[in-house]
Amino acid sequence: MLRIMRAKSAGFCFGVRRAVHTALETCRTTPKPVYMLGDIVHNERVVAQLREAGIRVVENLDEVDDGVLLIRAHGAEPATYEEAKRRGLQIVDATCPLVKEIHERARELHSAGYPLLVIGDHGHDEVKGIAAQVPDAIVVSAPEEVRSLGRKFRRIGVVAQSTQDVDNVRAIISELIPICIEIRFVNTICYPTAKHQMEIRAMPLENDVMIVVGSFTSANTKRMTQISRGLNPRTYQVTGADDLSADWFSGVNTVGIHAGASTPDSVVEEVIARIRQLAGTPVEIA
Repeated sequence: MLRIMRAKSAGFCFGVRRAVHTALETCRTTPKPVYMLGDIVHNERVVAQLREAGIRVVENLDEVDDGVLLIRAHGAEPATYEEAKRRGLQIVDATCPLVKEIHERARELHSAGYPLLVIGDHGHDEVKGIAAQVPDAIVVSAPEEVRSLGRKFRRIGVVAQSTQDVDNVRAIISELIPICIEIRFVNTICYPTAKHQMEIRAMPLENDVMIVVGSFTSANTKRMTQISRGLNPRTYQVTGADDLSADWFSGVNTVGIHAGASTPDSVVEEVIARIRQLAGTPVEIA
């Protein structure tokens, strides 16, 4: 018998679920065209669903004449809000409340006289929105980037991208200690991410094979895969059921399944159903 263990926190976090619901409701209730600057979340299935509902994805506001601008779950830079208002667009804000809280903490640190350092992935939409909350924010994604700053600080305020790896944040803080007299760190890693990471550090040790479900464009999902593979080499990331291979489950007794915060529950269920087919043996869901 094959035992499948599904992580309790697998799939949509509440921030993504809220953003997708807001987007669909906006399309349903407004006669105006609805636009987004980029994809609402990093998942192709969700993006396709919203496009079918009528949402138009654009690269910049020059492509928008009139209508509704939907701010995505990752948030946006203050300049985006200002430009949308200047153009007379209706703004529907689907920013995750926990990301908005990071914006507030960044501004508080700046107001208190702390230069801001953001721990996050360069170029990520959420990180760009956080860094833009104050002038001259510094973004670092890895400990070696702190060493390459080539300067010391009397004081510094630190926040983190909501989906950052806890171990990476610890390592970066450790690098800051020798070059800064006063560090004020606000732990802005969100609870869903922390729960994901606790499970993804335990499950690979408890299962023969790990399946991580989610888009390869999702920083959260890629980070989970990296953590899992470091603990269990038989870790595979898939975007859906079609990516699964029967060879992965040959001679296997237990399979762990986790999913990124932007992965729909329906996709996780499809993956489980496909594993049932491929296993060729009775399956127990834990």
